[in-house]
Amino acid sequence: MTYIVLIIVVALVFDYINGFHDAANSIATVVGTRVLSPKVAVVWAAFFNFVAAFALETRVAKTIGKGIVDPKIVDPDLILASLVGAIVWNLLTWWWSLPSSSSHALIGGFAGAAFMKAGVGSLVFSGLALTSVFIVLSPLLGLALGFVNYVAAAWAFRKWRPDRIDRVFRKVQLLSAAAFSFGHGMNDAQKTMGIIFALLLSTGHLGGSHVPFWIVLMCHAAIGLGTLSGGWRIVRTMSMRITPLKPVGGSCAELAGAVTLVGASLGGIPVSTTHTITGAIMGVGATRGLSAVRWGVARSIVAAWVLTIPASALVSALTWKVFVFLRN
Repeated sequence: MTYIVLIIVVALVFDYINGFHDAANSIATVVGTRVLSPKVAVVWAAFFNFVAAFALETRVAKTIGKGIVDPKIVDPDLILASLVGAIVWNLLTWWWSLPSSSSHALIGGFAGAAFMKAGVGSLVFSGLALTSVFIVLSPLLGLALGFVNYVAAAWAFRKWRPDRIDRVFRKVQLLSAAAFSFGHGMNDAQKTMGIIFALLLSTGHLGGSHVPFWIVLMCHAAIGLGTLSGGWRIVRTMSMRITPLKPVGGSCAELAGAVTLVGASLGGIPVSTTHTITGAIMGVGATRGLSAVRWGVARSIVAAWVLTIPASALVSALTWKVFVFLRN
């Protein structure tokens, strides 16, 4: 039982790092537009990360727990190896200031450890295929919605003076930032819930398909505390280096991200908040012409996305082999 508790603690550490790493997703636009100071922004985002627990939505957790790896081959060593791979990749990309996906790091780690243990037959390809499709779709949806939102706002307020638009959207952006942080918590906290759920199912401590509320609360609290700590290295990349933003643009990007994340959560689809908000920011920037987006920075970010699943899978696979060696 001590080993199980230790793995749950490691899972919550991953969840904390997820919030820390992904704080940029929740606060970059509202900080970049100077609507909120960084310290106030992280408190605002962390609060709505936690409040999302009361949406009582666990479809994504069930997808992670049962829809990525065959539950029959899951054991505590595999879960711990998965978490180590995801944590290592998250910390590396944080150090490199790259907004990679914590979600896909965890999924890659889970799949890599399972593949090393039981081969390709241990993977649930329907769940992996859905996740892979949304690696492409989530930033495209964010980009399209960000673009449409900005064009609609520009048309609706075309007769307003710029200073009046700025004043109004500085207030609107508080709501859009809250909505995006709620969506972030709603989707991302469930990834760790799913891992803990899979662990407790595999060890006989849980049965059925119900995720207990104590797991929900713990995971939302951990991701909220991580967000409260802030990932300042990535905030600079997201808020300043992709494209300049004003409050109206920040609001449009955050609303696009929130709609995508909440919709994906209701569909049980684990998507990347990083991919989603980055696409949305690019969509807003593209309304001013392709030259308004720093595509060189975008290419570096995309490279991190492409590497995330295989890199975290490799680390987790090697970690699992080390565990087996030490036990033998």
